[in-house]
Amino acid sequence: MGEGQPPISEPISSGAIRLDADALNAFMAKAFPHSAPGARGTVVSAVPGHIRARMDPGDTALRPGGLISGPTQMGFADMAAYALVLAHIGPVAMAVTSALNYQFLRPCRPGSLFADAFLLRLGKRLAVMDVRIWTDDADKPVGQANVTYAIP
Repeated sequence: MGEGQPPISEPISSGAIRLDADALNAFMAKAFPHSAPGARGTVVSAVPGHIRARMDPGDTALRPGGLISGPTQMGFADMAAYALVLAHIGPVAMAVTSALNYQFLRPCRPGSLFADAFLLRLGKRLAVMDVRIWTDDADKPVGQANVTYAIP
């Protein structure tokens, strides 16, 4: 059993986390060794039912018109959902996205992106989350995703 990994017999719960922000970031760095540090985003905080992440996209994330591209936003939403699942189930690398529906709500101007991911349901085989992406005001999201993860 790896460091920080809970006993297998312990049931998963939406009321407790198994990995905090530091452990999630360490796991992501190890699971995605070919990504530059922070390229996928960084988990800022993790509490039961919620994580907050931050991403500082560079110029390569911009689309024509100088806005942050859709694939960058969707990838960031997916990373936040993955981190939220792992925070609750532990370091299970093969949890995978089974559905992601993204709504673009307003233009996403260059700058820091934030994601607030909320756990809606955590079952034995599926986790369902709501992810809000925002820039300077959490009350004015630039995008929203419904994400479902399959748990092995």
